[in-house]
Amino acid sequence: MEHVIRQSNADYWINQVFAARQARGGVLRRAVVWVEREIGQERFVQEVRMRGFHLLRAGDQFIVICASRPVQILF
Repeated sequence: MEHVIRQSNADYWINQVFAARQARGGVLRRAVVWVEREIGQERFVQEVRMRGFHLLRAGDQFIVICASRPVQILF
């Protein structure tokens, strides 16, 4: 994968994403390429994990379940 220059301040970007209404017990969806460009996958995973949320990847999207309770994948 080629190195991509980040376009924004990582802390500002993280604060904006997790300040969204969906981040309060809902679901966030972000394009993998956008996350990579803005802050990098490693930082995003770290932030999701720190909050106790769940992270899924479906195709070209990251899906964050913004709840710390267990998640069950039914099929």
